[in-house]
Amino acid sequence: MAVKIRLKRMGAKKAPFYRLVVADSRSPRDGRFIEEIGYYNPLTKPAQVKINEEKALKWLNTGAQPSDTVKNLFRQEGLLKKLHDAKNQK
Repeated sequence: MAVKIRLKRMGAKKAPFYRLVVADSRSPRDGRFIEEIGYYNPLTKPAQVKINEEKALKWLNTGAQPSDTVKNLFRQEGLLKKLHDAKNQK
């Protein structure tokens, strides 16, 4: 089973709000998911991002692949740097 970390769209029409979820890659965008690990609100200035780092790192270490947008959010929050440092220390 291929697992992805991706965005699930929520909110009203013309007012998007996203949740970061871990889901099977075959499930639909707003469909079934395994675990919710954070949220992203692009409408606020600056954009509001809240990620549970412990859960995100756990899923990245077990092989979950982030989407391009989620990868950019992780990079902005410094999560990919932490993952890289943790792998190099072993």
